[in-house]
Amino acid sequence: MTSPPSGRSDGSGRGVNAEKGVNEPGREAYTPTPIKPSTKPGAFAGKVAIVTGSESGIGKATARALGQAGAKVVLNGRMADRLHRTEQELRSEGLIVTSCLADITNYADCERLVGTAITTFGQLDVLIANASISMRAYFADMQPDVFRQVLDSNVYGAVYPLKAALPHLTRTRGSVTFISSISALNGMPSGSAYCAGKAALTNLAHTLRLELDHTGIHIGVVHIGFTQNDPEKRVLDALGQPVPIAHRPPRWQKSQAQVAAIILKHIRRRRTRTVISALGWLIAIVHTYLPRVGDWVVLTTIRRMRHFYE
Repeated sequence: MTSPPSGRSDGSGRGVNAEKGVNEPGREAYTPTPIKPSTKPGAFAGKVAIVTGSESGIGKATARALGQAGAKVVLNGRMADRLHRTEQELRSEGLIVTSCLADITNYADCERLVGTAITTFGQLDVLIANASISMRAYFADMQPDVFRQVLDSNVYGAVYPLKAALPHLTRTRGSVTFISSISALNGMPSGSAYCAGKAALTNLAHTLRLELDHTGIHIGVVHIGFTQNDPEKRVLDALGQPVPIAHRPPRWQKSQAQVAAIILKHIRRRRTRTVISALGWLIAIVHTYLPRVGDWVVLTTIRRMRHFYE
């Protein structure tokens, strides 16, 4: 698959940077430095986790929180220099991490990502499928290849890492968390491919819980709401070019550290679904019980708050 333009996203609109882990032209790969043993206590002591798209944003904050809780963490991203800086930063904080450049829409790369966890740490207990690409474009204007790129990152970017990790998670009766969005709970204009991909994860998780019930693996979904973004965050426009995310009022946003803490709580309690923020729950309730009211609200905001979508 063609690598997307640079940029990064988190929260309800994923960007196009750390999500995919392949070397870009002109970027040198690197070999992670040796890992020093540690006996750091915490709720995740003795556990090994992979967090895709963790070179920045929510993924990085979640990897940090896992490490602080005692887990050994495999970082993943697409930009070697940024991934290296994140790895060194977390190690300087005393956390046990390694990293793997891997394209999460390429199954062979996902096997290598999982292999990094097994070779380095000997097991795998937690998989957080965080990486994805978002968009800011109306469907009528969108190039088909851009739609596919966004959809692939959100669907195959979760399916392929899990498929590669499944035998190892079965051995440990581990945990899988798909990072979705409140955008999956109701349609959002200018986000057709992203909404479709995130909504697919909900049904995928439900189906896998039924199929894999006998394994004891926890499979859950976290619907993230509006989150404070890295300054360089970008999403794709109709032609596949990186553009800033649409405006989000700061008062509606949670910090990346707050979101990471909620994700860890979701995993510890082995929940099937976590919706972050009161707005997220309001969307879920209205969409379920008052769908026409929900549509009226969205159509009204399109007329009065177009900057929210464009």
